[in-house]
Amino acid sequence: DKVDGLNRLGLLTVLAIGLHNAPEGLATFTATLEEPALGLPLAIGIALHNIPEGICVAMPIYYATGSRTKAIFWTFISGIVEPIGGILGYLALSSVIGDLTYAVIFAVVAGMMIHIVIHEYLPTCHNLGINKNIVILCSMLGMAIMWLSIFLLNI
Repeated sequence: DKVDGLNRLGLLTVLAIGLHNAPEGLATFTATLEEPALGLPLAIGIALHNIPEGICVAMPIYYATGSRTKAIFWTFISGIVEPIGGILGYLALSSVIGDLTYAVIFAVVAGMMIHIVIHEYLPTCHNLGINKNIVILCSMLGMAIMWLSIFLLNI
């Protein structure tokens, strides 16, 4: 059933984005502590790339339930993990934080997100009968937005 599939997709996205946001919050928190001048540009770049993340969470839930409240609630849950994860992660991992720690955390989370896109999002688009060209165009647009946010993080 399409509704169940979209709801499942939305909740999997909440999980993946939430797991992605925790180490992202940790990286932002520690980078800002290390170099306070990085705080604002980092926050702006992350805010830009959180927009498509929020859309990825909200859209399937909204279309599955028809409820803006549920879509906003689950988007909030996936997003609030970032500051909470940053602080809790720092408290738990401050003695072992280093390049290897970040590399392992980000690699695992990236693998999860790529799996969800390939295994869930693209098949769902196909099952909903969405034009392939639109899916490809929107995927490319999403990659461009992510590139822009990464570019802005490096300013």
